[in-house]
Amino acid sequence: MSGHDMPLEELLKHLERLANKSLSLWDLPEGARARLINVSENATYLVEADSGYKAVLRVHRENYHSRRAIECELEWIAALAEADAVVTPGHYLGRDGQAIQKGRIEGLPDPRYMVLFHFVEGAEPDESGDLAGPFEELGEIAARTHIHSVGWQKPDDFERLTWDLNAVFGGNPTWGNWRDGPNVDMAVSKVLEQVESMVIRRLEAFGQTPDRYGLIHADMRLANLLIDESGTRLIDFDDCGFGWFLYDFAAGISFMEDDPRIPELKSAWVRGYRKMRPLSDAEEAEIDTFVMLRRLALLAWIGSHIEAPEPQALAPDFARVTAELGTAYLEAFT
Repeated sequence: MSGHDMPLEELLKHLERLANKSLSLWDLPEGARARLINVSENATYLVEADSGYKAVLRVHRENYHSRRAIECELEWIAALAEADAVVTPGHYLGRDGQAIQKGRIEGLPDPRYMVLFHFVEGAEPDESGDLAGPFEELGEIAARTHIHSVGWQKPDDFERLTWDLNAVFGGNPTWGNWRDGPNVDMAVSKVLEQVESMVIRRLEAFGQTPDRYGLIHADMRLANLLIDESGTRLIDFDDCGFGWFLYDFAAGISFMEDDPRIPELKSAWVRGYRKMRPLSDAEEAEIDTFVMLRRLALLAWIGSHIEAPEPQALAPDFARVTAELGTAYLEAFT
């Protein structure tokens, strides 16, 4: 969440004041209030009023996305919905007719961009339940977004993050360096250095041809699926950007890569994907490389976001388990 090293508790107090002060930027029912429901890269608030009105306010962290990058996210969401590729939530325009609002408050050094999204009914799939069905559907949804990505004529000056090797392993990685992650000791580092080298070699050979690489959601986890009797909706495109299509599976199993059900879930995802879009055996065989790419990115993310509750909870064992997964990966591809 940044905030220039401000303690998270203090930062969230300022952000809550900003969120509630900023509600006047939209035409909302009288008495609408915002309460925090999630904090990660951004702070997300449920906006409610006594009339039953609900919406979701995203307060962006500073210096992560430019205004144009947020506009591009919204443009792709709208294009996916218009093409009936996937069901996604819309957003509200502010009183000034703009989708993106900007606000600041005393106590925060920088202004924040904000977007007010339509509230979506539904619940995310239960991670402790049978996930084969949800992952098969997740594969279908991923394929539909990739088909749209390949064929969509992007607007001018389209600007989004890039999730390539340089973004994870380069000199200025988007989420930081995995070597700075918590509990990356010498034993862990020795394994992961080899994993990084293997991932780089294999993905350089895999290539970035348009049938394998393009605009992706990049965070297609079960937590970003909302399901009710009317169907399934894909939410939270905040990380969408340019990357390998198969990265969307790796993102889908974020933080559960060591779950013994992963081989079954991978098969289910591939089965769903192939219903909509071809996937070669060679591509399927490379999925584990994308899992390790994502896992190393997440290790860096935990280290660079350690002030937030989720990274703190994940920190104790994440590096050790990543090394265990990396050892198995190296053995499989050596």
